[in-house]
Amino acid sequence: MTSLSLEQIAVQLESQNSADRMVALANLRNVPARDAVPLIKKVLNDESLQVRSMAVFALGVKPTEECYPILVKLLETDPDYGIRADAAGALGYLEDIRAFDALVRAFYEDTQWLVRFSAAVSLGNLKDPRARDVLLKALESEQVVIQQAAISALGEIKDIGSIDRILNFAQSEDWLIRQRLAEALGNLPSAKSISALKYLEKDGNSQVSEAAAISLDRLSKTEG
Repeated sequence: MTSLSLEQIAVQLESQNSADRMVALANLRNVPARDAVPLIKKVLNDESLQVRSMAVFALGVKPTEECYPILVKLLETDPDYGIRADAAGALGYLEDIRAFDALVRAFYEDTQWLVRFSAAVSLGNLKDPRARDVLLKALESEQVVIQQAAISALGEIKDIGSIDRILNFAQSEDWLIRQRLAEALGNLPSAKSISALKYLEKDGNSQVSEAAAISLDRLSKTEG
C-alpha cells in the first residue's frame, strides 16, 4: 500500500467511498498521535459502521489526552453495541487506569455479551487487581467467550487467589477455555498451577498442550 501524506489522508477521509476512507485511516498507522487524532475524530460518526469501528480502534493505539474521554463516552452512550464493544477494547489498548470504573460498569450494565466480553478483556489489559470480583463474576457467565476472557484476565492481573476457581475449567469441553487456562496459570506461580499444567500438558489438543508446556517453562524460570 502506497503511503499517503497527511494532506492526502485528510482529503481521502472526505471521499464518498467508504473503502477510500478506510484506506485513509489505515494510512494513519505511522502518523504521530497528535496529528492523527484530529483526523480520526472526523469519522467517528461516519455513516459506515466499518469506518466508525476502525476509527474507534485507532483512538486506542494513537493515545492523546483527548482519546480517553471520547472512548468512555462512546462506551457509555453509543447506540450501536459493536461500537461500544470497540470502545471497551480501545480503552484496554490505552492501558489508562482511569478506565477501570467505566469498564466495570459496562460489564455489569451492558446487555450485549460482546460489550461485556470486551470489557473483561480490557480489565485484564489494565492489570488492576481491583478487577478480581468482576472477573470472578464473569466466570459464571453462560457465554463461553466471556469465561475465556475472564480466565485470561485473572492471569493478567496475577490473582493467585483465583486459582481454585479457574481450575474448575480444567476439563472444559471447550479447548479454547483449556488453552486460556494453561496460559493464565503461567502467571500464577503455585504448586496447584504446576500440577494442573502437567495435566494440561497431556491434553489431546495440541494448542492446549503447547500452552501448558510454555507456562511450565515460564514457572520453572520464575522459581529459578
